[in-house]
Amino acid sequence: AQEVVESGGGSVQAGGSLRLSCIASGYIYNNYPIGWFRQAPGKEREGVAAIDSADNSGYADSVKGRFTISKDGAKTTLYLQMNSLKPEDTAMYYCAAADRRWWGPSLNDVYYKYWGQGTQVTVSS
Repeated sequence: AQEVVESGGGSVQAGGSLRLSCIASGYIYNNYPIGWFRQAPGKEREGVAAIDSADNSGYADSVKGRFTISKDGAKTTLYLQMNSLKPEDTAMYYCAAADRRWWGPSLNDVYYKYWGQGTQVTVSS
């Protein structure tokens, strides 16, 4: 079984909103850092937002003030609320989780072990 599974992508016009969801296994969700990454065609994968083992969050500069990462403990679900979307936000978005604890949210993908299959977000101008 996959450790993390994303959903919620789609197509919107610039200025619109989308919410991505990621269901994680209970142990991972309650103990390990988890975050969102994205990869646009022809570009390297980049970190978008992440939460550490103490539930502190961090964001890429490009999404600060527009995106919000949050957790719903009862559902072991991670969310990414994306507002004021721009065409440059178009990418495949991935949920990823670590396999050990750390403190201090990291957007470096090398530290994350479990990856979802991705969900496409397309923003048109």
